[in-house]
Amino acid sequence: MEKKEILTLSAIELAENIREQKVTSEEAVRAVFENIDEHECKIHAYLDFWKEESLKKAREIDEMLANRAYSETALNPGNSEAEGLADPGEELPPLLGVPVAVKDNLMLSGRKMTCGSKMLQDYIAPYSATCIEKLEKAGAVIIGKTNMDEFGMGASTEHSFFGATLNPKDTNRVPGGSSGGSAAAVAYGGAFAALGTDTGGSIRQPAAFCGLVGLRPTYGSVSRHGLTSFASSMDVAGPVTRGTRDAAALFNIVTGPDEKDQTSISAPKVDLSKMESYDLTGKRIAVPKQLISGGSIENREAIDRTSEFLKNNGATVDLIDMPLLDYAVAIYYILSSAEASANLSRYDGIRYGYRASGAEDITELYRKTRSEGFGTEVKRRILLGNYVLSSEHFNDCYRQAERARDMLKKAFADVFSKYDMILCPTAPGVAPLLHEIDKDPLSAYIADLCTVPASLCGLPAVSLPFARKEADSARKEEDTADPSAKALPVGIQLIGPRFGEQEILGAARFLEKGGQKR
Repeated sequence: MEKKEILTLSAIELAENIREQKVTSEEAVRAVFENIDEHECKIHAYLDFWKEESLKKAREIDEMLANRAYSETALNPGNSEAEGLADPGEELPPLLGVPVAVKDNLMLSGRKMTCGSKMLQDYIAPYSATCIEKLEKAGAVIIGKTNMDEFGMGASTEHSFFGATLNPKDTNRVPGGSSGGSAAAVAYGGAFAALGTDTGGSIRQPAAFCGLVGLRPTYGSVSRHGLTSFASSMDVAGPVTRGTRDAAALFNIVTGPDEKDQTSISAPKVDLSKMESYDLTGKRIAVPKQLISGGSIENREAIDRTSEFLKNNGATVDLIDMPLLDYAVAIYYILSSAEASANLSRYDGIRYGYRASGAEDITELYRKTRSEGFGTEVKRRILLGNYVLSSEHFNDCYRQAERARDMLKKAFADVFSKYDMILCPTAPGVAPLLHEIDKDPLSAYIADLCTVPASLCGLPAVSLPFARKEADSARKEEDTADPSAKALPVGIQLIGPRFGEQEILGAARFLEKGGQKR
């Protein structure tokens, strides 16, 4: 199979072809690294990758499959002496031989884990995150660690100590954040799939900006063991893929309870066959008006056309009022910054990580280490977090935000008592230009309006690319303030109730098959 043909396969299709020996894992890994060699110097999606080790693992997988095939046809296969030979009757792992990337705030034993920060630039992970262990058990070839906003704080992947990642769709623009490296790698063919993490939208927003599918699972359904904490009550790992079936397959692999994470829970897996037969007839879908007002022309068109498509296929789509959504961004930044400031207090220059030189006492060591080791955005969140947790403001800021979060959860519960899911944009517009966010950080925070509600309430949400008609790209320039943005991806988002992954991924697959021409 030619490189070009290999790279058109989904992760599921590639695994099937490898199992059937129509293509080798080594060929797939080589194809991916050829793309990395071609694009990485410009895009900078990776912080680290390991070509020779990945090729070695791929060759071991191919040899195992060859021995397995031989043993199935041999006269006495049970006597095979091939080292590492798999039992021919044993089911092969679902992602066997598939090259996958992981975000650099997930631990991989023996590899650097920097979180995009100077503070951890030389830190070697002593163990692997549970979700990465599950990926490896599923046969994936982990090929590298992807770039990210420092400690997951940012919406552009420009806030990495190691330099910005660019959007493969337009290198003058950001790929989104904080999982922008994972999204960019998948978008340019530098991986067949990737794991990112989502605190306030860090999987969904970069997926939208890069024309991909990004799934935020129900909070707790994926173990946080080995995931470096930003806001512990919201952090969750999830897939960034080129299609909904791959997203469901990766979710099924990484989900499940973990004795090492007391917040982890048992969640139902997604039935991919039910995704294929999903029927919109009778489904009730809500569109909160607070999440569609003020967005770009592209986003309004996307929601209008998606709503029309859903109605034409038997669903009911209602515009609803959720006044509490006007406060979601404020609630999120109060609570997430408070949790971040507490989590980041461990980086003090004493136990591990960066240590400043020239300090004369312990107080100066703390100050110099944290001043030199953290970037601007991280310092901004720490300051806000310390402010809302201070004795003067704890009750009127932090406690009030906690109460408002509980009210928001109840508001969503009320909506889901009447509707199957919520439809809204993933972001207010297309990917911003480089350095545009730095000029006005507050506007970047406000732009999280569509993603933070699901995060605050622990709900599953999926972003998928909206395919425009050809007529859209021919629209007159005066219809948009940024004509160059017309060809960029636009993401639409489906939010479901807790453990509603089957529902939202089924609807997303329906849209992917019927509403989009690829």
